Amino acid sequence: MDLRRLTLLHELSRLGSMRAVADELGYTTSTVSQQLSVLAREAGTALIEPTGRRVRLTPAGERLAAHAGTILAAVDAARADLDPSGEPAGTVRVAGFATAIRRSLLPVVARLSAEHPAVHLRLYEHEPAEAVQLLADDEVDLALVYDYELAPVRWDPLFAITPLWTSAWDLGVPAADATQALAAFADADWIVNSRNVADEHVVRLLASLAGFEPRIAHRADSLELVQDLIVGGFGVGLLPAEMPLREGIGRLPLRDPGVHLRAYLAVRRGRENWPPLRLISSMLV
Repeated sequence: MDLRRLTLLHELSRLGSMRAVADELGYTTSTVSQQLSVLAREAGTALIEPTGRRVRLTPAGERLAAHAGTILAAVDAARADLDPSGEPAGTVRVAGFATAIRRSLLPVVARLSAEHPAVHLRLYEHEPAEAVQLLADDEVDLALVYDYELAPVRWDPLFAITPLWTSAWDLGVPAADATQALAAFADADWIVNSRNVADEHVVRLLASLAGFEPRIAHRADSLELVQDLIVGGFGVGLLPAEMPLREGIGRLPLRDPGVHLRAYLAVRRGRENWPPLRLISSMLV
């Protein structure tokens, strides 16, 4: 049913006469009558009936007018929600890797609560491949993802990608071996991520440049667990350069080439101007 005709019916229920509706909305009385006749045909039932020189709504017309009020209010709410210049309100669903959630998202939560209480966050911890799939499936509104300079990702053109920050990574090794060259770990067991292949690609490239093939023995998603494995003598693995190290772990700086993780904000193209999403994105960048 046409929203304009529903508006006429709703106004007729409120104002009580076609002339009043015409004056209110800037139509002629005959136009109002014609459009309500079309609406009656669409509804398949009479919506108005004469009463003297005036008209009144039939029981079916009253019921449809009540529905029209609900429908028109919902349309107004939707327009306000999607208005790029409107006040942000709504729930933004975010999927991202743990480091980005801690580093980028959590610091804005208090500010968001204080300055924009009508905007709410739903957080889901996921590695990039999982996060972008959720974004593609419209299960989340924003994804925090990453790649490495040595293992760049070609992001789907469906997404608008905004760089956030870059962090250096080193090789975590037993403390006694921190002065060794990378080639000294040719016979070591290596630890890589269990939910993302990016760091394995980096490890294999680094090893290849050092003249050996790494033996991938363990896979762990948690960086704290990677440290536990190194301390336990299970192998070596990549760790953020700024990450505090446990006793017993040394840091082997990686240079020429260095290892740099690049974090990004991803949204579906065409959604960038939804006010709550635009607000969160601006607070993260």
